[in-house]
Amino acid sequence: MKKVSHPHHRYLIRMDTRALGHLYTDCLVIGGGIAGMRAALAAAEAGKVILLIKDELTQSNTYWAQGGIAAVTESDDSIDRHIADTLRTGNGLCDEQVVREVISRGPAQIEQLLRWRMPFDRREGRLLTGREGGHTANRVLHALGDATGRAIVDTLYRQIQQHPNIRVFTHCCAIDLLTRENRCFGTVCFHPKYRYQCIWARRTVMASGGAGRLYRETTNPAIATADGPAMAWRAGAVLSDLEFMQFHPTTLYVAGATRVLITEAIRGEGGRLVDRRGNRFMQDYHELGDLAPRDVVSRAIYDQMEKAESGYVYLDVRHLGKRFFAERFPTIHHVCRDFDIDPAGDLIPVRPSAHYMIGGIKTDLEGRTSIEHLYCCGEAAATGLHGANRLASNSLLEGMVFGQICGENIAAEIAADAPAMSFHVIVSEIEESTRTPLDVADVTNSLRAVMTRRVGVTRSAVDLEEAIESISFWQRYVMDKVFDDPAGWQCQNLLTIARLTAQSALQRTESRGTHYRTDYPEAANNTIHYEVRKEQEL
Repeated sequence: MKKVSHPHHRYLIRMDTRALGHLYTDCLVIGGGIAGMRAALAAAEAGKVILLIKDELTQSNTYWAQGGIAAVTESDDSIDRHIADTLRTGNGLCDEQVVREVISRGPAQIEQLLRWRMPFDRREGRLLTGREGGHTANRVLHALGDATGRAIVDTLYRQIQQHPNIRVFTHCCAIDLLTRENRCFGTVCFHPKYRYQCIWARRTVMASGGAGRLYRETTNPAIATADGPAMAWRAGAVLSDLEFMQFHPTTLYVAGATRVLITEAIRGEGGRLVDRRGNRFMQDYHELGDLAPRDVVSRAIYDQMEKAESGYVYLDVRHLGKRFFAERFPTIHHVCRDFDIDPAGDLIPVRPSAHYMIGGIKTDLEGRTSIEHLYCCGEAAATGLHGANRLASNSLLEGMVFGQICGENIAAEIAADAPAMSFHVIVSEIEESTRTPLDVADVTNSLRAVMTRRVGVTRSAVDLEEAIESISFWQRYVMDKVFDDPAGWQCQNLLTIARLTAQSALQRTESRGTHYRTDYPEAANNTIHYEVRKEQEL
């Protein structure tokens, strides 16, 4: 019997696995975005798969993705050119072997999606490609105009529904990985109807998505609360590159409303960033102007906002024509009209918002983590593809490639070795402190505000130390509590990754990619990856 007692709890809940319900499967996939679904399809070729989805399929960063998937499909483009763009945007921190592997597999991924009837946009029968920030060629494919993510989810889910080896559980929240002696055996999860259950699996894939909800303003859905990296960290996994959070430069700014992504593809079609006087400014910051890498554009917008003492700048699409804009970007056109903004005649107010977690659970080229039998893919993983700054639309490609890699490796392992399913008695004993509990909603909102102010587009030692001090205070009143609902566990996960993010940002005393230190504005000759392990947590 393994008893667990730690000031930072190994498990978030009290449990004795002998008293819980049990399910068994060959492969458990946590997360229903592009990476998780692709992994499930590949693993199901050799065994039974459970696909665990925290909410609904519509609540994932994949589903919400307006931008496209980057891959070489044009004769005037090349794999080497795409690789070069990715490496340049990554600011010296990309793993070139990973970059080459992912980019080289791009054309085959598009062919597979086409076989699965993915409705890519076309012009005169040919696949329609566009250009986004950091790309030097037209290689970004879209579907349904600005609803590529929704089309991908629908495409992959059709395949999943037809596969006899895959069971899908929605509204099922993974709480912690079940581990023993650095080996993963599945997860303990919560369902509103069935309550707590253990899902035991020969192999587990963490594809839980991102962490945008660390910030007050984000393009991410409510489920993006850093659950996967937090679960993996509690289990002892190595995390890497947490200081790198990509902010999308253009989200619709309407006071009091939720931020809505305004896809970069609009600038690829000729949209222009302008100040309140209507003057273009991006050429003053980068040779690629409006299509500069996202970190450059985000900082430029913040600089313009500061100069103008304003909370936003503008995106000008009036010259594109009303009919073209409405047909090419129907979702954004409807959103703008819902807020009484006519893109054909009005400037669109925009500002940066947290968009994509570059760091996460460290993996190798096979998708393996530092915990045996635990794989990871998608936004929860730190694969080395993105370096210090993700090239636009490489994330959906990464999800397809590493989802397939993880699933195929698991399928091979299941086929080669099918031992009896493991069951372990795990007892989690937690003694709560007598400190008065803080309101979870208040802590979550306060945390997001602090992360936005202190660990946002720009940082400094003073900001980061203040953030760590605030987070540490909240942790004393939240991390020692036992909750019985997802809101509490999400708050604990957010606090965990927020602190590790701030600590990683404090440690990196330079500016590189999405990590910009006002007190260290230059890049150092230091291209190491900062990793965190549980025993290192302060």
